[in-house]
Amino acid sequence: MSKIREKNQDLIIEVACRLFALQGYAATKMADIAKEANIPKPNVYYYFSTKDNLYRAVLESVIQPLLDASKPIEQLDDPAEALTEYIKTKLRISRDHPYASKVFANEVMSGAKYLPQDIADGLLQQSKMIVEKFELWIEQGRMVKVSPQHLMFTIWASTQTYADFSWQICNVLNKPALDNNDYAEAAEFLTQFVINGCQLNK
Repeated sequence: MSKIREKNQDLIIEVACRLFALQGYAATKMADIAKEANIPKPNVYYYFSTKDNLYRAVLESVIQPLLDASKPIEQLDDPAEALTEYIKTKLRISRDHPYASKVFANEVMSGAKYLPQDIADGLLQQSKMIVEKFELWIEQGRMVKVSPQHLMFTIWASTQTYADFSWQICNVLNKPALDNNDYAEAAEFLTQFVINGCQLNK
């Protein structure tokens, strides 16, 4: 792929992330995206063919990082280390992909009507893997007996909220935007909260 093509595609996806997040899928037109990106509308269709294809690209821009985020849980044997890295990575996704995260959250909250089946299947397989690893740690006596599913939901909610509800968080913190220190403090707090709550053997 040429650098110009890659640059244009990245710009279109970046603009589409913002518009899909702020306006929703149905209300966002390809013409709006082209105008915001300062790219001719035919070029947008040239790169992505349809709005569905562009929407998928937007979802993939955050889905792949989300899928990769669980690698510490899959690969590491120490629960405290794995959960620490998982929480840090999930917060980095909220920091680095805020609009795409909002698009994904909106899609899920609206019933996942436009979520491609292969993406849904990948997310489900990831969830099963996480739950099975939590169950293993519980069986090994390395984690107190908690609901693996609700532990997973709690980590999802507490990390993704920094992207999906950033307006509310910034209002409470009385600042225009979150900075790296905010994310570092959140990671430290959430990690200790989960480790202490699960009574992990460290």
